Formats: sequence, structure tokens, C-alpha cells
Amino acid sequence: MTVHQPPHADERPVPEPGAAPAPRSVHPLDMANGTRLWLVTGYGPVRQALSDPRFAKDSWEIMRILRERRIQAHQEIFSQALSHHMLNTDPPEHKRLRHMVNKGFTLRRVQRLRPRIEQITDQLLDAVEGQDSVDLIEALAFPLPITVICELLGVPEEDRRTFRSWTNAFVLTVEPEVFQDASVSMNAYIRELVAAKRASPGDDMISALATEDSESALDDEEIAAMAVLLLAAGHETTVNLIGNGALALVTHPEQFAELRADRSLLPGAIEEFLRYESPVNQATMRFTREPVEIGGVLIPADEFVMVNIDSANHDPERFPQPGRLDLKRDARGHVSFGHGIHFCLGAPLARLEAEVVFTRLLDRYKTIELTTPVAQLEWRSSTLMRGLESLPLRMA
Repeated sequence: MTVHQPPHADERPVPEPGAAPAPRSVHPLDMANGTRLWLVTGYGPVRQALSDPRFAKDSWEIMRILRERRIQAHQEIFSQALSHHMLNTDPPEHKRLRHMVNKGFTLRRVQRLRPRIEQITDQLLDAVEGQDSVDLIEALAFPLPITVICELLGVPEEDRRTFRSWTNAFVLTVEPEVFQDASVSMNAYIRELVAAKRASPGDDMISALATEDSESALDDEEIAAMAVLLLAAGHETTVNLIGNGALALVTHPEQFAELRADRSLLPGAIEEFLRYESPVNQATMRFTREPVEIGGVLIPADEFVMVNIDSANHDPERFPQPGRLDLKRDARGHVSFGHGIHFCLGAPLARLEAEVVFTRLLDRYKTIELTTPVAQLEWRSSTLMRGLESLPLRMA
């Protein structure tokens, strides 16, 4: 997944989930190299920035701006071939690319995956039965979504853990060499996989895309880029949703007890997990195609814009007492899956996986509690994603 950021973008301040939100405003931030970045915060401005076509996503245009300003972001070495997917394009190209994969993620098709998701979840929990302490991230939150998305795409089981290291490089890494190595390796692998699927198709999404015979069919470069996006986005967000949601429950026992007593709260609880401790801190990079006024501030053309998801989800004007976990809150309208044409295609799948996981945890265990102090938990080092390195639990 290509994540375009100006150099030193990791230096920008990122509001902590649950903390007092920044004012509903637009903040100009000057990076160490003199580059200006505009940070959009607050519910109204964030939704505008996510849906206004003047805030564009075209990766080629982003690289043009960088080159014109003689700025080399480390992502520039990311294979441009892997950049040409729907998250990095604008209409009309975006519509064509999204249409080709949209049918694989309809609500009806996703619901047909429920028995398989339940089976995988049961197998993973069976494997750690009786252990004194279980790292929920390693045991369940990571292997479940990576297994599901790889089965959907047609990635062989023996190759799945390798994708964790590659996507970690794209999302977390600031070292150019690590980023480049992951880009080259993943590009080569996906290209070989596409060729193999075309020669011998299976019942999976890459096979369907590789054998599509229509005017809007994707070429090999586009299939490879789409596979990279789906593999990265298809598990990273869900890993964090499961981990962050579980942490929210074990640190709010009164809310946990209410959920145990009334399972009908679960769908709304998942929305509250997404709002309260969003799996995504920031949306990926945008730029202004023309001068745009937002939040009372005029941003010039060809300026980089980052959209702070967490500030929108914790805006008290939209969500009263935003730092309070409330499983009975109507949290619909959060922007953890985005907003507008780039709304997360895999949102129904992420919600289903979370529903199955929390249902199984409630069914199987009377006690679920942390085995280490909250203050000792480590969060992944990323300006984009919000997720735990590990979550050690006692489940009995």
C-alpha cells in the first residue's frame, strides 16, 4: 500500500485517542525541511476533506509536486506500479478500478463468509486453550484477518506471514532501504502470482481479475497494485479493530458486563470501538487541486493535506463526552472507515470478523483480563495506524 508522506512527516503531532481533541480547525505545520503540511481536524472539516474532490489522491500528481519542490519522500522509491490502485486515484479512473473489485465485497457475499470466519476463529482459540496468558494479537487478531483476505485473493497459506513483514514496512517504516526492499519483493511476488492464476485459475479474486474479459478489465500492473492494497488494508485495520476493541472492554469492566448481559449491544459496541479507539489515526495523503477554503482557512493549490481521523471521532460537538466508552452510544457516523468515494471497501468484512471474534470470546470465556499493566502495553509506531504490538490476556 503506497502511503505518500513528505519527509519528516513522522515529526508531526498526532493527537492521542481519548485525549482532549484539537480545536475544529485547519493547522498549517512546517516540517523540518521547510515543507508545509496542512492538518485537518474536527468532525465537520474532516468529513469535508474526505469527500471534497478538490482534495485529490492521485499518486502521480503527488510525486509531481514533490519533484517540482525537489523533495524526495522515502515513498518515492516505492514501485510506482504498486501505486496504481483505487486508494491513490481520482475519478473517472477510481470508479473503474473500484467497480472491478466491489462485487467481491458486497454485504451478501461477505455474509457468506461467516461460517468460514467462525471456523477459523474456533481453530485459533482452540490452539491457545488452557494457556495462562495469551497474546490476543498474535493468537487471533492478526491470523484471522490475514487468513480470510488471503483466501479471498488466492494467496497460498505458506506465503501469508511474509505479507505481515511487507505491510509493516509500508505502514510503519521510515528507513528507505527497508521500504524499497519490501516494495521490490512484494511486486515480484504478486506479478508471479497473477501469472500463475491466469494460467491456472481458481475460485478466488485474483483469478477472477486475471481472467476478466471486458473493456474495463484490469491489466497485470493494476491487478498487482489492487492485490497489494487489499492485502494491506484487508488485515491491518481489522487487526487493530479487534485488539483495540478487546483492550477497551477489559479496561472498562462495567461496559464489558453490560455486553455480557445483553448481546444485542454487540453491533453498536463494534461501532463504538471504531470511534473510541480508531484503528486508523490519519487518512492517507491528499493534495489540493485548487485553492480550497475549509474550517475558515484558505489552503492554496498543490498543498499537502493530512486528515486526522481521531479528532473527528472525538469531536464533542458530534460525540458528547468523546473520551468516554459507551457501548449504548449511537456511534454511527464515525469516520474510521473514511467517508466519500474512498470509503473502505472492506468495512462489511471487518465488522463481520469483529462480530464473530467478540461473540466467540463472550461464548467461551467467563473471565478475560489483562496480565500486564495498561501502562506497559506498547503501541505500534505509526502516524497512520493505531494498534497494539501485543495484548496479553488471561482467558478462562
